[in-house]
Amino acid sequence: MSNVDTRQVGRDSLFLLAQIRVDGNENVFRIKVRNLSAGGMMAEGDVPVVRGARVTVELRNIGWIEGSVAWTQGNRFGIAFLDEIDPKLARAPVEGSTVNPDGIPQAFRKI
Repeated sequence: MSNVDTRQVGRDSLFLLAQIRVDGNENVFRIKVRNLSAGGMMAEGDVPVVRGARVTVELRNIGWIEGSVAWTQGNRFGIAFLDEIDPKLARAPVEGSTVNPDGIPQAFRKI
């Protein structure tokens, strides 16, 4: 798909924390996931990436996913996944978690 084609792909706006590894760099960086679709994501963080760089991203409930940097703008960048994922899995509560999908711990919810 071209860049114009991918703008029509459905994506979920959300805020998740994730980890990323950049090929050629042994560090693991923490990033914020700003939106997520089956084919990619927009991330935010102080990560030394350039367009075309190969990366692996660890997403909650999904695991490590391979991809490449599609674009960069300041501290935000887009990642195109090599294989499609189910983005709804990242929104689901972590097994055994006491936090609901809306991010509010069960202990703080009004009954």
